[in-house]
Amino acid sequence: MSASTDSPLLAGPLGDCCIKGLKHEGEPVGRIETIAGFETYISDPPVGTTGRKKVIIYFADVFGPFYINAKLLQDYFASHGYTVLGVDYFFGDNISSHLGKDGFEMLPWAMGKFEKAQKETPRWIDEVRKIYGEDAAYCAIGYCFGGPFSIEIAATDKVVAAGFAHPGNITEQHLRDLKKPFLLCCAETDQTFPTPARHKAELILAEVKATYHIQVFSGVVHGFATKGDITVENSRK
Repeated sequence: MSASTDSPLLAGPLGDCCIKGLKHEGEPVGRIETIAGFETYISDPPVGTTGRKKVIIYFADVFGPFYINAKLLQDYFASHGYTVLGVDYFFGDNISSHLGKDGFEMLPWAMGKFEKAQKETPRWIDEVRKIYGEDAAYCAIGYCFGGPFSIEIAATDKVVAAGFAHPGNITEQHLRDLKKPFLLCCAETDQTFPTPARHKAELILAEVKATYHIQVFSGVVHGFATKGDITVENSRK
């Protein structure tokens, strides 16, 4: 996977907005297994689901795939007929264990985690495709930290479609390289992916004739899709 580091940034590096939000409540139904050395959250579709196998690859935000909000979201996708796989590319060291500690600097931590995840995650993806088969329909979704992973895999033939919500570390080249249909879920207010950058992204996508769909949710901020206030309708949906 390529980080497209030489291209201008559209969605900036992680900031305080990436750790704000609400913790959700519920009872996860998935399980954790090890795939290619990565602990992985797996949520299965309902018993009796028929047709072509559909797999969603879930690229988590800085709280990782085992955070309660992430588990519940993955379970929700699974309830609609998908096998959902959330890779722990933090290797057990997500941001939860660092918040509130004296001297902790989020940006250097995130950069180090991003570099390692970029290097290691492709072998997990390859193993997933071996396990679930080449005939399955693979999709990917990335949130914040996970945004670049979803858009980079959408530049390959390893998925049929992908998307992200309130991403970080997205470059112009990421958009130019797209090969697969892509969904952009955006917050009306997002300091990481602000309105001018979103408009620039639209222009690039149109220029390269990508297949894309953009949703902008009013009244919400960065993080709404994973840590939003579920009493707010646009965040809940």
